[in-house]
Amino acid sequence: MSTTMQQKCRGLAILVSRYDAVSRQRRFLHNGPDTLEELLDRHVVKKEKSLDDDEEELLTRRRLTSNRREALSLYRDILRATRFFLWPDSRGVLWRDILRDNARKEFEAARFEKDPEIVTRLLIGGRDAVESALEKLVEKQKQQIEKERGCGGNQR
Repeated sequence: MSTTMQQKCRGLAILVSRYDAVSRQRRFLHNGPDTLEELLDRHVVKKEKSLDDDEEELLTRRRLTSNRREALSLYRDILRATRFFLWPDSRGVLWRDILRDNARKEFEAARFEKDPEIVTRLLIGGRDAVESALEKLVEKQKQQIEKERGCGGNQR
């Protein structure tokens, strides 16, 4: 999905949530609770469904398994993408190796994260970073090709 489409979707979601919040405030103003129990019932978060510990653990494992699968997929994509970074840095180390080492350190640091929301954020951020790096690489390659064609045409 393009970034402009994502921005439009986020903007629409913000507008919808603001409208919902305003309409809820108006409803709450006119239909206030009569008792303390009604007040607490309306504003305290309730546990949705009571699952026994085994079912809850199974759901957590499934979530972690899918996140692990996604993390492994992202890590493989990083390894594939880094093979195009074949120039050395100021110390003479290939950027491919630097990027792979940094990715490995990031994945090792996040390996024991249990919160699915944080894991999801890390995965989305990593995916965006890989796509951004590849887009920049393609753009630089195009510029380099155009530069070489420009120089090659003048020497003839």
